[in-house]
Amino acid sequence: MYMCAIAGMVGLPVPDTEKMLSTMIRRGPDGQGQFIDGPCCLLHSRLAIIDPAGGKQPMTYHLGERAYTVSYNGELYNTDSLRRRLERLGHRFDTHSDTEVLLHAYAQWGEDCLTECNGIFAFAVWEHHKGKLFLARDRIGVKPLYYMLYGDGILFASEIKTILAYPGVEAKLDAQGVADILLLGPGRMPGSGVFRDILELEPGCCGVFENGRFCWKRYWYLKDRTHEESFEETAEQVRLLLTDAIRRQMVSDVPIGCFLSGGLDSSLIASVCAGEMKKRGERLPTFSLDYENNSRYFVPGKFQPNSDSDYIPIMEDALGVIPHRTVLRPEDLVANLERATIARDLPGMADVDFSLLAFCRDIRKEVKVALSGECADEIFGGYPWFRDPEVRAQSGFPWAQNTALRASFLSPEIRRQIDPEAYVMDAYNTTIHQCDILPETLPQERRMKEMVNLNHRWFMQTLLDRKDRMSMFCGLEVRVPFCDWRIAEYLYGVPWSYKDYKGYEKGLLRHSMRGFLPEEILWRKKSPYPKTHDPRYGEMVESLLREVLCDPTAPIFQIVSREALQTLLQTEQTWPWYGQLMKKPQTVAYMLQVNYWLKHYKIRLV
Repeated sequence: MYMCAIAGMVGLPVPDTEKMLSTMIRRGPDGQGQFIDGPCCLLHSRLAIIDPAGGKQPMTYHLGERAYTVSYNGELYNTDSLRRRLERLGHRFDTHSDTEVLLHAYAQWGEDCLTECNGIFAFAVWEHHKGKLFLARDRIGVKPLYYMLYGDGILFASEIKTILAYPGVEAKLDAQGVADILLLGPGRMPGSGVFRDILELEPGCCGVFENGRFCWKRYWYLKDRTHEESFEETAEQVRLLLTDAIRRQMVSDVPIGCFLSGGLDSSLIASVCAGEMKKRGERLPTFSLDYENNSRYFVPGKFQPNSDSDYIPIMEDALGVIPHRTVLRPEDLVANLERATIARDLPGMADVDFSLLAFCRDIRKEVKVALSGECADEIFGGYPWFRDPEVRAQSGFPWAQNTALRASFLSPEIRRQIDPEAYVMDAYNTTIHQCDILPETLPQERRMKEMVNLNHRWFMQTLLDRKDRMSMFCGLEVRVPFCDWRIAEYLYGVPWSYKDYKGYEKGLLRHSMRGFLPEEILWRKKSPYPKTHDPRYGEMVESLLREVLCDPTAPIFQIVSREALQTLLQTEQTWPWYGQLMKKPQTVAYMLQVNYWLKHYKIRLV
């Protein structure tokens, strides 16, 4: 398993690749490789997790007169079973790496290998004998993959910064990119890289570049089915799927740990991991986050009913783990604002990103791999907007019911090119129309499946972007067991009445995992990723925004109205900018990110 960075080009002059490789080293500090064959160049930068001595990439395999070379970022959780199947077909292996297994699987089955793989990945395979490049991304979209059609060729990479490092590629932004930043951000249109001409291969998609053309298709999506199991049978299946996913994702030749917030999702993962490690006579390292003075300033609210600090010790004691705590100050958050923007290549979730980056840097001092609880809420329906009938009934993205506010930030020049309400609603309606839902589905059940699809294709991708970029910027691999595609696929067909068992958010998950957690954790009301409530943080970012307002050359004024920024400083927000956490201080920080992003990447408006 190699959690790394990949990149490459086909049909383009191969430059001195040192600059491109230098942008990849944070994701893969353990070694770099390069492969050139005629019009194709593949690059790789590795973070070795399993079989560090073997599996160097790019890796080439010859099958008869055919030859294949892969550059791969990811891990397969069914490597052993795939290897056994391939061995029965006559394949022989030289390493223990899943890279070699994936390469042989592609040589054996072509793109159909994707349906055989259980894992998270983005990879490129060059078929020497055909002069064909194949690109693919995992079903859920845990691992990133961007591409750009440039001249008569194609560039691709794990991160946008690597594409921008190719000679002659310019960072450009058009009106649609501005709309992504201000009307949808930090979310973005599926398939959009925000920068002009840079696209993202969507989750569950693959594509072929051949004879100067790139053609892609979707090989997996949430497909509806009739659910015939009883509630108890469903609960047992959820328990089996989740515990299997967690155990599979513990495989590593380097130390692993778990994020632990004291909430339901991370506590469940930590519980299973601690139990498995105890069988081996080992103790699980856990990592928890808090903020200086949060006990003084925390105020319960609709989206954050209680503080994690009261619950973390309960889980630490219950599991007998090796606890680690990171306590951040407002100064730490502000210090990571620019680094987090570079890590994501885009403005992100403000201090939710900044804190995660600082947190991952601390975790990396102890372990190279950690498991985290992201995406349970999208799959099990845990967010408030799943359960608020008023919000649920409204058209539009439920985590950003504020298009009028967002539109007020557009500069007059941009506003003349975009109809904000139409832009947002077109994006929303496109996703709704693409939902796979059985025709006989009743209205409430239909709406809940629409909500799952919206969250799966939009909100979940924002969180996965955040987790991947902040962790990999620190050379830390974070695994997300709830993103096992088998869980997502199974849960999509499960009735909402099961998921909402006894009126609890994620009631089905809680019932399924009885016995793994203390009762006060099992039934704790959902509380999102923690943020600081220290007023000093708001004062710091507001002071920085005032400095921007005093700078007539600040690039943000190319796309954002100066008056709107002044109004932002003078008023309070009644609804978060995005999700549950982005209130006024986070919106101010987001605008600072936009300004820094435009400046750092030297972005030209077109």
